[in-house]
Amino acid sequence: MNDSPFLRIERDTSDGARHFVVHTADPRLAVEFAADTAAPDRVGRGVIRRVCVPNSWAGDYGRYAKLLAKAQEFFAASSAEPAPKAETRRLAR
Repeated sequence: MNDSPFLRIERDTSDGARHFVVHTADPRLAVEFAADTAAPDRVGRGVIRRVCVPNSWAGDYGRYAKLLAKAQEFFAASSAEPAPKAETRRLAR
C-alpha cells in the first residue's frame, strides 16, 4: 500500500488532460501540473501551473519550496508506471 501523503488526480477535459497532485495531510496543498512536452517521455517532471495553499501559509516560502519539490517528485514517479490492475479495480465502484 502507498503511504505517501500525496494523491495524483488526472482529469480529461476538452482542452486536454489536467494533472493535479494533492497533499492530503496537514497542511493541505494542491498543485496543478502541465505535461513537459520537451521531456523524452512527453510528461517529465511536469511544469507547475497553479498552487493552492491555505491562507495561514502566507509568506512561509521555505515550507512551500519543500512541499512543491516533493509534489513534483511524486508527479514524476507516479507518471512513470501505471497502477496495478488489482488496485484500480479495487478503487473503482
